[in-house]
Amino acid sequence: MCLTQVLCTTCGSNQVRPFGYSTHDVPRYYCCNDKCEIKTFMLEYRYKACEPGVKEKIIDMAINGSGIRDTSKVLGISKTTVIKTLKKKKAVWVKVNPNIQTIDLKSDAIIHVGLVCQEAELDEQWSYVHDKSNQRWLWYAVDHATNTVLAYVFGKRKDEVFKELKTLLKPFGINKFYTDDWGAYERHLDENMHIIGKANTQKIERKNLNFRTWIKRLARKTICFSKLEKMHDIVIGLLINKVEFGVNIHAI
Repeated sequence: MCLTQVLCTTCGSNQVRPFGYSTHDVPRYYCCNDKCEIKTFMLEYRYKACEPGVKEKIIDMAINGSGIRDTSKVLGISKTTVIKTLKKKKAVWVKVNPNIQTIDLKSDAIIHVGLVCQEAELDEQWSYVHDKSNQRWLWYAVDHATNTVLAYVFGKRKDEVFKELKTLLKPFGINKFYTDDWGAYERHLDENMHIIGKANTQKIERKNLNFRTWIKRLARKTICFSKLEKMHDIVIGLLINKVEFGVNIHAI
């Protein structure tokens, strides 16, 4: 008789005991390790989306240029599962770099500032949702010295969207802004703190190129686009949170 050792698929512990059968007569197991977060598991699943690690693969593929259909085909799961998994992750990401400042989510009050940025580069990046008449712009700012993303917002190419970004940047104590010649910057930034020109925005322009390389939705000429603004914002937000902010987007 051949015996196979069963290890917990979550924590890897061998403190496992039988725990009955599923509705499809597949053996279930129970992890006796007190530190294990998920106690019950199976070694074989009828649906691949239930297998350990699949949800993480969905997120990783999304922020590495794969569309909903691409992910569905590669992982062998439904498009509905991919969409639901991405939508749940909106609760994880933030619009301001948490390594720089911490915000009280209940009152929206800034309770800690870890870095004061003296100079910042600002830019807006074009994209669209569903069709090119529905433009969706990514407005964001980076530290001129370190090229670290400070904050970002989504919206139209309108003054009110820029003012939302400006509000997020206020606690950093920025005394010099480098931008292009878009009118919103001139209208809402102090002329003594504002410098227009490409000479000082090379870092953020390169960041734009990096984002276009990561996300197909941001490419200038593409047939890959989001049908919903919510999905568009979630995928780009997850990329910024993981790559720029270092947030654990696989949480929850």
